[in-house]
Amino acid sequence: MALNPSEFINQVRAEARKVIWPTRAETTSTAIFVGIMMVLLAVFFLGVDALFSTVVRLLLSLA
Repeated sequence: MALNPSEFINQVRAEARKVIWPTRAETTSTAIFVGIMMVLLAVFFLGVDALFSTVVRLLLSLA
């Protein structure tokens, strides 16, 4: 069953009214959390990369 355009628009509006938007405080705290996690993961992967690089360099020096 195909919807006509006006019925479709009405349904989209009805669904959009159900959306609960985050507050400014929620958005700010989430953005700060994401930023901190990005820095922590970057440092973690930098350490893992440095460790693997050292291991590979050591193994290549043995050959």
